Amino acid sequence: MAYYNELETKNRIEKVKKIMNQKGLDAALIYFDELNVANGWYLTGWCGQFEKGAVLIPKSGEPFLLGGPESEPFAQMSAAIKKVRSFPVFMVPGEEYPNAAIISFEQLDRELAANGAKINKLGFVGTTTIPHSVYIDLEKGFSGVEIADITDEYENLRAVKSVWERENILKATNLVDLAYDEMIKKIQPGAAEFQVAVAGEAVCRASGANSFAYSTIVGSGERAKAVVPTATDKIMQAGELVMIGIAPRYNGYAGTMGDILPVSGTYTPEQKDLLKHLREVMYMTKDMLRPGVSGQEIDAPGRDYYKKHGLFDYLVCPFAHTIGLMEAEAPFYGPNSKDVLEPGMAVMVDVSFFGLPKMHGGRIETGYFIMEKGCIPMSPKMDAYFAKEM
Repeated sequence: MAYYNELETKNRIEKVKKIMNQKGLDAALIYFDELNVANGWYLTGWCGQFEKGAVLIPKSGEPFLLGGPESEPFAQMSAAIKKVRSFPVFMVPGEEYPNAAIISFEQLDRELAANGAKINKLGFVGTTTIPHSVYIDLEKGFSGVEIADITDEYENLRAVKSVWERENILKATNLVDLAYDEMIKKIQPGAAEFQVAVAGEAVCRASGANSFAYSTIVGSGERAKAVVPTATDKIMQAGELVMIGIAPRYNGYAGTMGDILPVSGTYTPEQKDLLKHLREVMYMTKDMLRPGVSGQEIDAPGRDYYKKHGLFDYLVCPFAHTIGLMEAEAPFYGPNSKDVLEPGMAVMVDVSFFGLPKMHGGRIETGYFIMEKGCIPMSPKMDAYFAKEM
């Protein structure tokens, strides 16, 4: 099975070439690695293990997938781009591959020129993520070539999702719903946090998840104030709350949820009152989700609510962000954001507070697709759950 769609890949490459034409570029190079997977996955439906990589799109001719020799057979089998070249700078440092065909950027430059694709100006994607040594090697290899940063223009291509992308986000969200049901079954005094995580991850994998966009969150008691606490062997105690979150990917596209639940099965009156604030802000924020609304406008009602109810000192994260190949990706809709919603965007409403003296912290999160006149829930189940009276 491949995780890419050939028509989607073709359309995306054409969009990149449109940017190249607008900028007067001879080629574009898109850097990625296992941590910063999205920009490469967008064009390949693939990411190697251990090694770094890049996609090179010349103005004419086939695109190249650049990486290391361990990734090459995997890429030719599973990636949308089959023309692969291996480079020392993308390899595992210090590893040796005596029988591999490994070239330099100088050699690639000569190969391109010999095929009528001489590069004078190169567009580059990944300025905030590429390791310094890789960039220096690239710059040296393409000596005399002007390098222009096109990261923002490229990443803007990912903001509005196609029908196929939304279908995959919806499938990932269906996995989230399955995981939620299994995770809450494991929440009880005496159980370890990792047992909750295992239950969610297992059903996601068994149902088609190809990876996870973040390490599963399970933070009980004081650990809930850690914002993104990954599951440990801590034993959950009666009377504590536990914050959970999981982000399976389907065909590379993420879904997610967040909730905070009583370990003993019942909220105390104080816990219930505090969590009601999160739900109020969730629906204030949801009501703002329609085309043309800016990040500043989306953020304002919830921020005012926090100030009114004495919660502002515990506000760490804004209330909305988009989701796609990453669980949280640009545009982000915080108090200074002038980005506006468009039909086709996929937005998570993510409401939280952290550092409270007694309750420590909590997050509730679910997602919505932006439509022509408003929004629809990715998970009707979670949307209805958060709307219920506690």
